[in-house]
Amino acid sequence: MTKKEISIQEIKGIRIGQAENSAAGTGCTVFLSEKGMAAGLDVRGGGPASRESELLKPLAAAQAVHGILLAGGSAYGLDAAGGVMQYLEERGVGFEVGPSLRVPLVCQSDLFDLTTGDPHVRPDRAMGYEACMNSETNGTGNYRDGNFGAGCGATVGKFAGMDYCMKSGIGSCAFQIGGLQVGAVVAVNALGDIYDWKTGRKIAGLLAEDKRSFRSTEELMYANTEIIENKFTGNTTLGVVITNGKFNKSSLCKIAGMAHDGYARSIRPVHTSADGDSIYAVSVGDIPADQDLTGTLAAEAVSEAVIRAVESAVSAYGYPGLGKLS
Repeated sequence: MTKKEISIQEIKGIRIGQAENSAAGTGCTVFLSEKGMAAGLDVRGGGPASRESELLKPLAAAQAVHGILLAGGSAYGLDAAGGVMQYLEERGVGFEVGPSLRVPLVCQSDLFDLTTGDPHVRPDRAMGYEACMNSETNGTGNYRDGNFGAGCGATVGKFAGMDYCMKSGIGSCAFQIGGLQVGAVVAVNALGDIYDWKTGRKIAGLLAEDKRSFRSTEELMYANTEIIENKFTGNTTLGVVITNGKFNKSSLCKIAGMAHDGYARSIRPVHTSADGDSIYAVSVGDIPADQDLTGTLAAEAVSEAVIRAVESAVSAYGYPGLGKLS
């Protein structure tokens, strides 16, 4: 069987909606499965901002969730999940806890974009609800790569401060082998630099002082062995792997872990104490599939999604981007 690339929207059983405040430089991206989806999570960064992440541990009772939300705003943005819960409750979606009473299960992870636009504007309940409404667009949602949703205020290459970073965004990639589909959506907001994993070429990240070329974040770190207690800004790359392969929560946690190899191939350094790097993996189908094959394919999709997040990001908020205005 041969591997072919498909659109992330071709994976059925899930809708993706985005909403953002472009002027303020923040937004959110929601993944909805009203019938419920098995989900796992692997967090490797040292500074995550998350909600209901305990639900996805293998020992937790819940075997499915109804929504996953990626957002900006750091811990302030966690309010946005309330809008997702409202949207699902209005449609009778959730875990039944009594007569005519259901509780939607919604997990959320946030990235730090407070230094990008207006630090006092963050994703909130209204924005979370708007993203859900936008997921109804054309039956599959309004997802786009670039300065949208959770990627609206994303930046990369911040070790020397925001004056030398570049604009990033959100990106996607999906593959199909036979009946198996595996895709990834990644909001790239990294302390480190971004590389094309196929060639090893640096494509975005820490700018030189003249802002016409790159510096290496790793080399700059190596130049000073002093302990830096506060790296002045938060980061976090957030991803969701989606597959129509049939997997339980334990297997999806493993697939999410394997998908982190995609981060490691494309982002250097990665998983630092100043990042909250997280990957969700969700199953929205019943195709019999090998766990290791799926995890390997997920890692490739993540690597490609990272590249597309920076290549599609246009200049904004004073930060240069690689993308072109449409």
